[in-house]
Amino acid sequence: MKIEQIYTGCIAHAAYYIENNGEVAIFDPLREVQPYIDRANKDNAKIKYIFETHFHADFVSGHLDLAKKTGAQIVFGPTANPNFECIVAEDNQEFKLGNYTIKAIHTPGHTLESTCYLLTDENGKQHGIITGDTLFIGDVGRPDLAQKLVEDLTQDKLAGYLFDSLRNKIMPLSDDLIVYPNHGAGSACGKNMSKETTDTLGNQKKTNYALRADMTKEEFKAELLDGLTPPPAYFPQNVMMNIKGYDSLDNIMEKGNKPLSPKEFETVANQTEALVLDVRNENEFVKEHVPGSIFIGLHGGFAPWVGALIKDVKQPILLITPEGKEEETITRLSRVGFDNTLGYLKGGIEAWKNAGFETDNLQSVSPDEFAKHYNDAIVIDARKPSEFEAERVEKGINIPLDYLNEHLAEVPKEDTFYVHCAGGYRSVIWASIMKSRGYHNMINVEKGMAGIRETSVPLTKFVCPSTLK
Repeated sequence: MKIEQIYTGCIAHAAYYIENNGEVAIFDPLREVQPYIDRANKDNAKIKYIFETHFHADFVSGHLDLAKKTGAQIVFGPTANPNFECIVAEDNQEFKLGNYTIKAIHTPGHTLESTCYLLTDENGKQHGIITGDTLFIGDVGRPDLAQKLVEDLTQDKLAGYLFDSLRNKIMPLSDDLIVYPNHGAGSACGKNMSKETTDTLGNQKKTNYALRADMTKEEFKAELLDGLTPPPAYFPQNVMMNIKGYDSLDNIMEKGNKPLSPKEFETVANQTEALVLDVRNENEFVKEHVPGSIFIGLHGGFAPWVGALIKDVKQPILLITPEGKEEETITRLSRVGFDNTLGYLKGGIEAWKNAGFETDNLQSVSPDEFAKHYNDAIVIDARKPSEFEAERVEKGINIPLDYLNEHLAEVPKEDTFYVHCAGGYRSVIWASIMKSRGYHNMINVEKGMAGIRETSVPLTKFVCPSTLK
């Protein structure tokens, strides 16, 4: 069976391309749809269906733009009620794609409309199942994301639905089916996803905690709900965009991909209260940046960090990018619903300086220099709690970047302190946010824990994260 996984590491997302006899189906497309159109053209084929496994929370799907540009029909599972024309499939409804058959299997739990798609080839052999966020490799979808959309719906109820879906709809299927999930490791839609992005269903029955045959529903719910952290603020906003609709990416690009002179840049920033987002390398930002800007580098987990730290997807944004990266930045912002880019600084920091505008910098030291001052230092660790518990600087205080907005009161206001992460990326984001809010008493530790481990700074004994609750 001809199926291609199209994986995007920045948001740990998998879309799928299936072609047979000149007909194509796309599953869970990203916002930028031209690559799917180009892929179909390469096969001299026409996109017939756009299948959605559910209303996504962690990204804005490209279903509307793709349907408009190709005439393909959008398909959602039972109970879906979007604000646009689509096929709402019945449970077990079949769709023909050339000589292939695609069966919709309603699997509520992650969300109410969550649906898996069983793939059968031209010989009648069941090949695989596209599981969306119902079943991952090593995990299952978190059941708390849809509870605010329906009255009286709780994560406990959704967890119960998911247990039934897995036992009654998925586990009875053949062990040799290939599981094609919507996400891999790094996604916030689950807790313990594997770095592998496909597996056989049989192996998942043996290795995935959620598919244990002897597990009761109550045991399942307890394990599934244990340790869930609050979802990023942009998740419910993305859900509503996927349900209600959104502006075309072509329009977003036309508005945002606009070069601005330093004077124009300053004027727009003042008139719109836009957030100035610098996406260069952290070392460049540390050296010099536009005063008041925040750093989230393109080379890291860019889009998820934007979504986690900028609370409103409608926030006006002005960009400072490496040359030639303007369109990529706008596209990656749009993947998580941030469509209000107003332009970028033409010529970058050099143009800013040449126009006579001041720059700022971030105080930063090497791990060896940090070690010299460690005994008298206040140390803040910007990593996740699980990383902090596994191994940390002995006197470290954990204020994770993920939840910095919720823990501002814990940040020292007067005393100088050092901030670090694992490798230097997150600590610069952390420090840039605090500096933009008037904090100037912090010092970034370059290379983070990776560098600190090579010094004399005392660390706690390492504990494997998998053994921690």
